[in-house]
Amino acid sequence: MSRVPPLNALRCFEAVARLGSVTRAATELHLTHAAVSQQVKGLEHQLGMVLFERQGRGIEVTGDGRVYAEQVRQLLEDLGEATRRLQARPRRNELVFATFPSFATHWLLPRLPRFRALHPEYRIRIQTSLDFQDLRQGMVDIGVRMGEGQWDGLTALRLFQDDVLLVAAPGYNGGQLPRSLDEALTQPLLHTEETWLHWGETAGLGEAAPNRGISVNDSNVVLEALRLGQALALERRSLVQAALNEGRLVQLSPVTAPYPYAYWLVWPERAESADKQERFSAWIQAEVATYLAALEAPTPA
Repeated sequence: MSRVPPLNALRCFEAVARLGSVTRAATELHLTHAAVSQQVKGLEHQLGMVLFERQGRGIEVTGDGRVYAEQVRQLLEDLGEATRRLQARPRRNELVFATFPSFATHWLLPRLPRFRALHPEYRIRIQTSLDFQDLRQGMVDIGVRMGEGQWDGLTALRLFQDDVLLVAAPGYNGGQLPRSLDEALTQPLLHTEETWLHWGETAGLGEAAPNRGISVNDSNVVLEALRLGQALALERRSLVQAALNEGRLVQLSPVTAPYPYAYWLVWPERAESADKQERFSAWIQAEVATYLAALEAPTPA
């Protein structure tokens, strides 16, 4: 006889122990009262011990049963999580890409139709997070991060180094835009620690952020505040260049500074994802080359 009880018996036992009632457990599990009672009795018989004390029409879990129920509950939760992770793994015809929201929204999405046109065989799933996602768990094929290019268990390919510039919506302050850095610094200024650090030094303003500065940890919030005309902002060029090209934003100063972290394409070495990783890598490198070439092209007079 197997030493591991049947899963159905464990589910019934855990539900009865947690709810304190066979009837309520049966309702939760969509089973009959008799079916749940039979599963619990069978489990007690297999274990050779009493898990519940029968008291009239009610039952109460024993001390040993309570300890066992806690362990079974954790086992069922772990099993559920393992199943969720297995089902979340990329399918053969699915490419799962992980990055942070601002890059996905303002750089990747406008270009993504070209990848889909090249590779219509893939269904695309984009997972975004402000935190690094663990690409080693098998649920993501490939991603883009910012950093120094060293992450355990991942291959990293440098894409490009971004720079930071001072921008505003053309309608900010009724269209009366600041005409100097000194004037700009008297206005509400959105920034992150990373965008201010090198830009402030390059502009000769030191490391201390201006008193009217507003620190934000999500570039999408910065870009929405810009769109609403609520502030000026120091932002990465990769996120605002399209808006600059279309006249939705204007650059207020020629001062630019490198962002401290580069963009990296990262992926785990996994045989079942190799073809997808190779195709996406080739495509995004070509897109980066086109993007950088456009930045270096002379501005029309």
